[in-house]
Amino acid sequence: MTEWAARPAAGPGPLHGIRVLEIASLAPAPFACMILADLGADVLRIDRVTDVDDRPQPTGDPLHRGRRSAAVDLKHPDGAALVRRLAAAADVFVEGFRPGVAERLGIGPADLRSANPRLVYGRMTGWGQTGPLAARAGHDINYIGLAGALEPIGRAGERPVPPLNLVGDFGGGGMLLAVGILAALYEREHSGAGQVVDAAMVDGAALLTAPLHGLRATGQWEGPRGTNLFDGGAPFYDTYETADGRYVAVGAYEPQFYAQLLEGLGLVGDDLPGQNDRSGWPELRERFAAVFAKRTRDEWTAVFEDTDACVTPVLTPWEAHRNPHNAARGVFTDVAGSRQPAPAPRFERTPSSTAGPAPAPGQDTAAALLAWGVLADAVADLAARGAVAERP
Repeated sequence: MTEWAARPAAGPGPLHGIRVLEIASLAPAPFACMILADLGADVLRIDRVTDVDDRPQPTGDPLHRGRRSAAVDLKHPDGAALVRRLAAAADVFVEGFRPGVAERLGIGPADLRSANPRLVYGRMTGWGQTGPLAARAGHDINYIGLAGALEPIGRAGERPVPPLNLVGDFGGGGMLLAVGILAALYEREHSGAGQVVDAAMVDGAALLTAPLHGLRATGQWEGPRGTNLFDGGAPFYDTYETADGRYVAVGAYEPQFYAQLLEGLGLVGDDLPGQNDRSGWPELRERFAAVFAKRTRDEWTAVFEDTDACVTPVLTPWEAHRNPHNAARGVFTDVAGSRQPAPAPRFERTPSSTAGPAPAPGQDTAAALLAWGVLADAVADLAARGAVAERP
């Protein structure tokens, strides 16, 4: 058992002491701020005052875990002034508006960095801050389509399949923003100055296709969708249905792993096409499918679990926590009764943790503003003026 077999005890996290001011938005920016909160940053989310009410609020959304919520009317002069004041005490500011909106509200980079030159200003958009499409609406499917990340995904002869919204919103969006913010924080230690991080999902989705460009450059990705090595074209890199209507994932790409796949399937010695004989791939796929259909998913899991054949069960997100490996590592955690992915990656000296469940809009307004240096009388005055609101 290695030192990482069990999840380290919760700690302050490597970003302990970093303050992040987040303007509430959807999907990618909250994901980036979730990562920062998991890493130990003090994240204060600014919600709309119109979202504050006394209805029961779900707390199980991982994207909003680990931070506090203050409700502020950004269109109120005192509300915008409050955000500028809070940003003066922050290390990072994150917004997901279309280009120009933050500036119109008086909370753009120039507005905030005039009082805090060290501020890292993170901007999360689909198309970026510049370019012909910068002001246009879009969604994950549009960004990855334009970036070349959608077209290769799908079966041969069929239309492209949206990979949920993982490639644009989260991998190419929120993760990209988090990496950019961390890089800017590191650079600030040398220069003493913050900077704007322009994270665009079209950029990030294109970046994620770098391996495909590498495969094409070396002649390993020449065919149309669904006919190549890693897009389901190769019979030794695909999924197969089992006797119980479930699936296994096969990734026996290397020759030594492929040999163990054949052994586990009982096909050693059979007259089969060569592994890399593309003309024989349809026959190999048919043979593999017929054999996998004879046993259940869990039976095949038992056959291959002590081998390097690279055959694993295809688990739903709701059962993955029960897998022995995931359970041993603590890949999933429980936050206020909600099972969800645990923070990652892992740190030897400063282990990260989830600071708490997702807050309801405005539930921490007074306490959070006090913690960020706003005096109690000022908070009361802002509430009286309608610039801020507290959840009942």
